[in-house]
Amino acid sequence: MATPEEMGAAMIANMKEKTGKTLPQWLKIAKGAGFEKHGELVKFLKTEHGMTHGFANLVAHTHRQGGAEAPAGKDLVSVQYAGGKAGLRPIYDALIASAQKFGADMEVAPKQAYVSLRRKKQFALIQPSTKTRVDLGLNLKGVDPTDRLEASGSFNSMCSHRIRLEKKGDVNAQLTRWFKQAYDAAG
Repeated sequence: MATPEEMGAAMIANMKEKTGKTLPQWLKIAKGAGFEKHGELVKFLKTEHGMTHGFANLVAHTHRQGGAEAPAGKDLVSVQYAGGKAGLRPIYDALIASAQKFGADMEVAPKQAYVSLRRKKQFALIQPSTKTRVDLGLNLKGVDPTDRLEASGSFNSMCSHRIRLEKKGDVNAQLTRWFKQAYDAAG
């Protein structure tokens, strides 16, 4: 199975064939559109240019990150889990492996500091918050917090809940149920 980074690279490589333009050409259009919000730009690319959600989202994310692809040889996930946070990478890998079982429509969108997981809308984000902890943010509106599934508070306004993970074994059946529930709600 391809890694998220490989999937993103494949989308970029196939972009001209699938959309009629290269990523730099789409980024020029995105810049000229003048939209401030990610969702506005995605909607514009889908409605005005007929892009699929995946390609529109890729262009919007790249545009919002300064209009350039990740530096050559550096994928955003590897940068996030470098140095003192390298020991957290197995937690990230276990979360992605779990989420990939939910359905083929899941999109993995790495950012500078976290990875967003989306269907029709974002349902989760994975962030190496400290050298000893990965935070999984979930969108579970209407679900009461528990000791483990805490309210997101100031963690991230895009999520309603947060789960703190310190080891790969923390990605267990209980977490997977909440994770899948957030995925299902985003469809």
